[in-house]
Amino acid sequence: MDLIIKGVIGLVAFIHCYILWLEMFAWTTRGPKAFNKPLAELEKSKVLAANQGLYNGFLAAGLIWTFFISDLQWHNNIALFFLICVAVAGIYGALTVTKKIFFIQAVPALLAIVLILIS
Repeated sequence: MDLIIKGVIGLVAFIHCYILWLEMFAWTTRGPKAFNKPLAELEKSKVLAANQGLYNGFLAAGLIWTFFISDLQWHNNIALFFLICVAVAGIYGALTVTKKIFFIQAVPALLAIVLILIS
């Protein structure tokens, strides 16, 4: 079970590393295809997207940090904190932007939360 939990946490961290890259470095190159938006629209929001990307990077960093925590209770508490942050962000994004965000961001985090709580 521990390996599965670490795998799902790793997946969530990877997703947020990808979001960081997309929002901070590829907003105007990959963004038009990823978000189905015209380049001109994305150019206007480039600075805001980079800021969002930085926050996604902090979420990924927190989840990656859990791989270096040997105390199980401390590991679970830190993992739950960052996973709950991701789940809330995913739910908010689904309600305010597109429902697709719920499945990409919130569902993996919620799965990891459930697995930690039942382990």
